[in-house]
Amino acid sequence: MLGVDVCEFGGQVLELLWLTMCYRGLMADKKDLPIEEEGDERNLNYNPPAQKSLEEIQKLDKDDESLVKYKQTLLGTVPITTDLSGSNVQVTRLTLLCDEAPAPLTMDLTGDLQALKEKTLVLKEGVTYRLKIDFKVNREIVAGLKYHHVIHRKGIKVNKVSHMVGSYGPKAEEHEFLGPVDEAPKGMMSRGYYGVHSRFIDDDKNLYLDWEWNLNVKKDWDQ
Repeated sequence: MLGVDVCEFGGQVLELLWLTMCYRGLMADKKDLPIEEEGDERNLNYNPPAQKSLEEIQKLDKDDESLVKYKQTLLGTVPITTDLSGSNVQVTRLTLLCDEAPAPLTMDLTGDLQALKEKTLVLKEGVTYRLKIDFKVNREIVAGLKYHHVIHRKGIKVNKVSHMVGSYGPKAEEHEFLGPVDEAPKGMMSRGYYGVHSRFIDDDKNLYLDWEWNLNVKKDWDQ
């Protein structure tokens, strides 16, 4: 496990940086483990500092010019969003990146989630690909984002995976998460439809998106 020892400088701003870096370090060795193999985080010898809102952090030490510039580097210059009607984290797209695919393999996650139950992405058996998720953070810093999915075939669970996405601050542009290289199943017995149940949550168990979709593994792209 990795650890970070951050000197006291800039009060709560570096405290936030320390929290984020420590969390990423502690999770680095288990980011791609199946959910059931993840360790109990309560046993990690780690006590995070008290959480503060982005607005509180931005107002700290506002007369210190060098610290203000440092905070802008760390947190950006996005103004505080006062609209609380929408989610702090908005997941916008899921894409399977595959160099061999004849067309983009992507789904829009901003519309009707029920309709995605009929959405199917096709992969040729044996190809390598990477999962990409685009999302926005609108108002407050979010810690420990995770992507989970469970895959079923003919009613039987065949895989369950959890990826650590990380901790992010708000900004106007979308953030992007790239999963590790994966390989589609291959062989006659592996071809066919797979049901996927995906979730996007954070360290505090806030659920930002929960949706179902389908994956069809074929002998070739057009067969």
